[in-house]
Amino acid sequence: MLGNRLILWRGEIIRNKKIGIVIPCYNEKGNVVAIYNATKDMLDRKLSSYDYEIIFIDNFSTDTTRALIRNICERDIKVKAIFNIRNFGSATSSYYGLCQATGDCVVLLAADFQEPVELIPSFVSEWEKGYKLVVGVKHKSKENPIKRLLRTLYYKLFKKISENVEQIEHFDGFGLYDRSFVDILCSLHDPTPYIKSIVAEFGYKQKHILYTQQKRMSGRTHISWYELYNDVMLTFTTYTKIGPRIATIFGFIGSFISFICAFYYLIIKLIFWDSFVMGQAALIIGIFFLSALQFFFIGLLSEYVMSINSRVMNRPLVIEEERINFDQCNEYNKPKK
Repeated sequence: MLGNRLILWRGEIIRNKKIGIVIPCYNEKGNVVAIYNATKDMLDRKLSSYDYEIIFIDNFSTDTTRALIRNICERDIKVKAIFNIRNFGSATSSYYGLCQATGDCVVLLAADFQEPVELIPSFVSEWEKGYKLVVGVKHKSKENPIKRLLRTLYYKLFKKISENVEQIEHFDGFGLYDRSFVDILCSLHDPTPYIKSIVAEFGYKQKHILYTQQKRMSGRTHISWYELYNDVMLTFTTYTKIGPRIATIFGFIGSFISFICAFYYLIIKLIFWDSFVMGQAALIIGIFFLSALQFFFIGLLSEYVMSINSRVMNRPLVIEEERINFDQCNEYNKPKK
């Protein structure tokens, strides 16, 4: 029964392998129909021997994106949709979408065409060779050159300070994930997941495939500088201990310097009273410097506290408003008893 992706062989029904395609989106009215057409055309032409599902997870779009996805789901039963009740952030929404897929392997694909759909057959080919993770790495990019430079510096810095976890440079989540690895993602129940770091930490049997990141086909990026900062701090507070250690070291050094300065000015006041006033400017500068240093490290430690707080609260990754074309609830999405 080829139409249902089933093959009858020696009296037994053998199920074809299933590929899941997860496409997160937010205000992508100019892209969702085109990305669906391109993905379906690629699957029908180059991966016709596989069963498949396409899952759109919409992060509370305010344009006509949802209406377009509904229309696609009505026309194609293999297309599923999850509508979030609010914007939970692109990283969290993408992670949640992966956990809802039922394929033997799952591909995470952006809706804006910055990641080439044509690369998916290569991913599947490497997966069939035994690789559990086939990762797309941007060796070139047509994005904002300032952002690319900052990303590069971030990866270089993180290599130096990480605790035994080395992130994959210029990896944004685009890639193929074997079912066994998706099950690992689902079992973590991390309320603040960061797929890039989790792949670096738990990923095994990896294959990296280089590609050139294109410009968005339509619209503008919805990932703000603040969200990029949030991603950096999430990785920093989760996978490094250098922040509190630097704070401790500088705190000790600052305290020692403050003690020496206080003792020095006490001696000047007692012995050289006339020159004491001249040193007050230097004393004030020193006080402001140490105060600024204290504020900086209080802020840094606060980032760690906020990270701990998010994990302690253990809130759900995403709360759904509606799902379309799902036959039953995924195990990961069932409420805990």
